[in-house]
Amino acid sequence: MALVAHYDLELHQMDVKTAFFNGNIDETIYMVQPENFESNDSKQLVCKLKRSIYGLKRASRQWYRKFDQVITSFSFKENTIDQCIYLKFSGSRFIILVLYVDDILLASSDMELLHETKRFLSSKFDMKDLGNASFVLGDTSVAKGDKFSLHQCSKNELEKKDMERYLSNLGMDHWKKAKRVMRRRSTSGYIFMLARRVVSWKSVKQTLIASSTMEAKFIACYEASNHGIWLWNFITQLRIVDGIEKPLRINCDNKTAELYSKNNQSSSKSKHIDIKFLVVKERVQSLQVSIEHINTNSMIANLLTKSLPPKVYHEHVTYMGVVRIDDVLV
Repeated sequence: MALVAHYDLELHQMDVKTAFFNGNIDETIYMVQPENFESNDSKQLVCKLKRSIYGLKRASRQWYRKFDQVITSFSFKENTIDQCIYLKFSGSRFIILVLYVDDILLASSDMELLHETKRFLSSKFDMKDLGNASFVLGDTSVAKGDKFSLHQCSKNELEKKDMERYLSNLGMDHWKKAKRVMRRRSTSGYIFMLARRVVSWKSVKQTLIASSTMEAKFIACYEASNHGIWLWNFITQLRIVDGIEKPLRINCDNKTAELYSKNNQSSSKSKHIDIKFLVVKERVQSLQVSIEHINTNSMIANLLTKSLPPKVYHEHVTYMGVVRIDDVLV
């Protein structure tokens, strides 16, 4: 959505009717005769399927394989990072196709190329043209321009499995202990921006209890670097962005965590950090990412991890380019 707004692309939506019926079957499958549609002369017989139907375990996979075969025949190239996204170039024009089960988003720099793709899809499948996309997957609003809606911001995720050993016969003592554990567990949060717009964010309780603030921040850097590298590869594959600087800069408001990511020295605060998180140091050394210190008041990811004074909160929201949905629709 950030790229659509930044490049002022045309964004349309289509729906594939009874999508799973389009899948081919590469094995022999029989089914009992449907209820109320049995043959009076041969109720003991079964039906041999010629095409995929809803209810088959492989129905969604067969539909995807069929769609991939059709769309690549029309000169679309699959994104190797996210295989439900396809890209087609025609001279200086391009079009991006996003497939989500039976919903299709088309974002193009050229209206004729967009309609050409629509006609092709309609010739291959039974399609419903929804026209300009104003909502994606039912509840995410689409705004062309510089701003996005507050409704697109996520809320903190609380883990569903805490204190599993006390799922039965809960008492007040157990509840007090559970709250104490949850208070001690830090929250990791990150926000990634592209073209001055938020494109990805996450807020989640860490899976372990950090022994220091530095360790909690370093674990958050690990989570951010994982997603940041994936995001870098994904956007690079689109080939419509002029270039994203590398190493990928990740801001951290803890000076000790920043220094620890850049040297091989150990300390009493770091010797107990799980070895899997140390991959951050390898990524820094190989110039995949760069951990840089930033003032806490400038850390916009704090929106997702802690309560903020109203003034700081509104400054961060403005910096992210987020506005209320009512302001967008006026």
